[in-house]
Amino acid sequence: MNQKSPSRSVNLSVGGKDRIFDIDDPKLPDWIDDHALASGGFPYDEKMDKDKYEKHLERLQVELVKVQYWLQATGKRMMALFEGRDAAGKGGTIFSIRSYLNPRSARVVALTKPTETEAGQWYFQRYVTHFPTAGETVLFDRSWYNRAVVEPVMGFCTPGQYEAFLKGVPRLEQMIVDDGIHFFKFWLDIGQEMQLKRFHDRRHDPLKIWKLSPMDIAALTKWQDYTAKRDRMLQETDSDLAPWTVVLANDKRRAHLNVIRQLLLSLDYEGKDMDAIGEIDDKILRSATKFLK
Repeated sequence: MNQKSPSRSVNLSVGGKDRIFDIDDPKLPDWIDDHALASGGFPYDEKMDKDKYEKHLERLQVELVKVQYWLQATGKRMMALFEGRDAAGKGGTIFSIRSYLNPRSARVVALTKPTETEAGQWYFQRYVTHFPTAGETVLFDRSWYNRAVVEPVMGFCTPGQYEAFLKGVPRLEQMIVDDGIHFFKFWLDIGQEMQLKRFHDRRHDPLKIWKLSPMDIAALTKWQDYTAKRDRMLQETDSDLAPWTVVLANDKRRAHLNVIRQLLLSLDYEGKDMDAIGEIDDKILRSATKFLK
């Protein structure tokens, strides 16, 4: 006789209240569903209309194809990092950028746990090997900034390694920019209720369940720890040469469009169509300084 697996029920502090969240319960609690979109101070009451989104996205993706031709013709290089809590939408944002680009010169880098050899190397070494060559675009789905947030929160690095990272990373990024790489850093920010809703969606969707990892479950009770490490990372690694762009990402559609606009508006490529790009929504994209106020 098969026994039912034990429920993964955890006690959480959400919005100043103690809550019990059972990710295995197929019914999403009302206290999550009713507050997910507004969580974390999201500025819109409704998600962007799908038809409107797809119309804007197509025009922006045409501009991205122009950027790829420009990079290849000039030998220039572009690299973007996408960071954020689990379920923040990093993979989907990257997919919206790369969908119609030639994969031969537009790569996604999503590294797994370091091997024993990599763990013994200079910390940045395994990332540097994936930097773009002439004409290439490289999009990192998580990056060296694992050491700024995930690793210290989950105990995967020592306090000394964490402090050394914060001290050393601005020098690495100075070299990246000095070498002529167009360099972008995005932090996708979501509210706690939205994260719980997305975890629940993953748990109960057979097409998405592979996205839910034991690490996600272990991190459920560490919301405030992640927040503190995020804030220190933004404070100490934001610079004029390599600034952070914070994306309020409870609505994935608005997040995708505005990230792409930020990329396009920052590049002086041939055939740039400003009408097609449109304007950045400053309710969705914020500088690190503005976000931390």
